[in-house]
Amino acid sequence: MAETVDERTPLLPSTGAPQAGSPDGHEQVPDHHHDADDVTHLRKDQSRLKRIWTSLRPSTETKILLAGFLITLSFSFTQVPILYAFHLMQCDHYYSTHPPYTGPGDRCNVDEIAAGMATQFSILGMSTTFCGTINLFVAGWTAKKIGPKHALMIQTLVPGIRVSTQILGVMAGGAKGMLIIQCTQVITVIGGPAGYLLVMNIIAGEVVPPLRRTAVFGMLQGCIMIGQGLGYLTGGMMGDAWGISRPFEVAFCAFLLSTLYVAVAVPYIDASTIKNGKKGQSQGISQLFTPLRVLLPQRILSRKGSVTKHYGLMVLCAGIFLGVLATGYVPLLMQLYATAKFDFKQTENGWLTSGFAFMRGMFLIFAFPRIIGKGRRWYMARHPEVQHGHDNGQTAAPPHLATNPEEFEAPIGSFAEEEPVEAEPVKEDEGTEFDLYFLRISLVVDGILTMCAAFAVKSWHIYLAAFLLPLASGSAPAAKGVMTEMCSPSQRADALNALGLVENVARLATQGLFGFVFAALAEIGKPHLTFFVNAVSLPILTHS
Repeated sequence: MAETVDERTPLLPSTGAPQAGSPDGHEQVPDHHHDADDVTHLRKDQSRLKRIWTSLRPSTETKILLAGFLITLSFSFTQVPILYAFHLMQCDHYYSTHPPYTGPGDRCNVDEIAAGMATQFSILGMSTTFCGTINLFVAGWTAKKIGPKHALMIQTLVPGIRVSTQILGVMAGGAKGMLIIQCTQVITVIGGPAGYLLVMNIIAGEVVPPLRRTAVFGMLQGCIMIGQGLGYLTGGMMGDAWGISRPFEVAFCAFLLSTLYVAVAVPYIDASTIKNGKKGQSQGISQLFTPLRVLLPQRILSRKGSVTKHYGLMVLCAGIFLGVLATGYVPLLMQLYATAKFDFKQTENGWLTSGFAFMRGMFLIFAFPRIIGKGRRWYMARHPEVQHGHDNGQTAAPPHLATNPEEFEAPIGSFAEEEPVEAEPVKEDEGTEFDLYFLRISLVVDGILTMCAAFAVKSWHIYLAAFLLPLASGSAPAAKGVMTEMCSPSQRADALNALGLVENVARLATQGLFGFVFAALAEIGKPHLTFFVNAVSLPILTHS
């Protein structure tokens, strides 16, 4: 008898064996309801695991802060050993032309040796700062050409080569050793501490929301201070325990590890996003000097239609220059004074500088963001007209018509074609007027605390000064925040580069000026007067 065929007849003939789960041998219809439940549970588990992984994965901001810590730690391993190495090399050079020491105590604890070491170390600092100033132009240019991430890798790899060459100077000793170390600073032109700080600030300024820039600049500076403190301490202890050349060897390995971390963890930023996109502007080697244009008076168009010159950026840079000139020598001054007055060795100087850096880092990481946040709210409450000025249509910026693809919330084609509408303005300057107010107060407090350090007559007094002086920190990140708010986004990298250039030139000037002042006062046995000269210069310079 022929088998009736309908729509439920299977296409493949049955083998006659009953299927699993089917007692009567007929095909069992799959339970789609249970399959859907299994898929739902699987998706919930995957979503839960994804949330856990997202919470454990460090944010981009954390990766940037950790990069600043690791790179600074690599740079800081050799700072205290270099100071002590110059002390020993100057001592050897002194007794090569003088009779042997026959008095009590350390033979290197002589006023002439302290003065000579201060002079030679000032020359080293000036050469480092001069080459670092050129490095600022090179780092800014490479960040625009190949992107900030690759520029940062160069700024961390090349200093490793410089550190390896400084071992030769330490081994040579005497005047020849000091000359070799001073000459190795030429390598800083390609990669050095000034360039990596600039590139780190450029990366932070690009990936951080506008209202958090000043706070993140401070936190980044704080992580840098923590790296300095740990590097100063461990570098000095390694030099005392395993010899003066061991910190240089450890620093070389640390630079290699830092370069690897930058390659893996630091986010990639397209070089075109930090370029000035004006047509017709030279994109060649002349772009190396574009940060200098930021220092010139800016031509702006007022609401009345007239063209005027704005001197805000130039005045801000001038104030930062004078502030760094008056206070930038204090960390080195404490080391020189402690070495000459209290006979500090590598370990003591390591504890001194690391304590100073740790306190400054803690202040900038934990206290500075809260001061900025609460200070802005306090300023807005005291000056409500500022908030009304931002919200009032008469004083607010002209309406901005979104014409670039990145200004729209969705890619073109996601919605039906529409006419461009006014984009929601980003509140980049909500209460940021307080940043400039904080900058002025910080400079004044810094001068007062510097003057108090002159009264150190015992070794624990200098440690107390290292504990109190960082409480006036915050002027540098506040200046960066103000600078980025006073310029357009296309000028942000050049503005940070210009500010770093001003700080470097001021650091070069203060090392030359106060280095020779300390040497002159050390020859007459009164090096502590340098603190008074340093502190008095702050109100004079900033007032002028």
